[in-house]
Amino acid sequence: MSPLAPVLNQTVQGKAYEYACVQSIVELVSGIRNVRIIHNSSLVVAQQAWELLGEELQETMKKSSRAGIESLIQLEPKIIEDGNDDLELSLQEDRRGQEGDVRDVLIIRRSIEWEIGVSVKHNHSAVKHSRLSPTIDFGKEWLGLPCSQSYFDEIKPIFVRLQEMKSINLRWSDMADKEQAVYIPLLSAFMSELVRLTNDNPGIVPARLLEYLLGRKDFYKIISNDSSRFTTLQCFNLHGTLNMASSTQQPSLRVRGVEMPSKIYHLDYKDVRGAPSLTTVQLVMDNNWAVTFRIHNASTMVEASLKFDIQLTGVPSSMFSNSVSW
Repeated sequence: MSPLAPVLNQTVQGKAYEYACVQSIVELVSGIRNVRIIHNSSLVVAQQAWELLGEELQETMKKSSRAGIESLIQLEPKIIEDGNDDLELSLQEDRRGQEGDVRDVLIIRRSIEWEIGVSVKHNHSAVKHSRLSPTIDFGKEWLGLPCSQSYFDEIKPIFVRLQEMKSINLRWSDMADKEQAVYIPLLSAFMSELVRLTNDNPGIVPARLLEYLLGRKDFYKIISNDSSRFTTLQCFNLHGTLNMASSTQQPSLRVRGVEMPSKIYHLDYKDVRGAPSLTTVQLVMDNNWAVTFRIHNASTMVEASLKFDIQLTGVPSSMFSNSVSW
């Protein structure tokens, strides 16, 4: 059996969509200029994932990725600029995301020292899936600012109980009070520590948090919505390195720069039909940035760690976003 088993359905589809995007670039550009795909382990995994899909889903991904790449080319004329050099396409390893680079697909022209990257999302738009555990210092890992001992003291009893349940092979479904006993106390400790870090380091935390979530390099994001049959292209031009003219052509559309946040306006449980959520907190910052953190168990069996599904729910009005039907 392939190492990409069907049980990893979301992962398989995500990798396959990366492959579809690479192929769409080849199809749209190879008639104009030389295109070279870098053959590495990430490409092998993506191709294997692609080959696991049925023809109907493959066709859907072809249409979706083509719509996204066509929008991208309008913003980046250097992709199709005629020249004797190669346009290189490379898929990055997943570990690069942990190192602050969220881009999945790199588009490179070495002769002019030019590179852009694309983050690819298939039927979801989460920016991170970060863990909380009794030993993970989220302040240090995310912000470069260590959490306090009081934070670790507060969360320790929660994880001691989870470790005890894990040792007797209990399932999360066996835990009737997981929201009240685990989720809410963890979220409360998380919010308190984030507020402390913010107060102790004025003006630093918001921008560092966004840099952790979005990476240190500018990028485009292509998001496929299969059920509604449209693809969204977003431009995270935080440092002004995207949307550059070629030697002969201006971009069809101009993208404005985006300001990072510097203040936190609101941090609390997300409102769900007038009641506080049992699983999700919402962070609202200046320049219209907003983030949600949804805590959840990432496995059937109880384990001594939990995951965040982190979504970017608000962005500056100046950020470019374009949705194309197909």
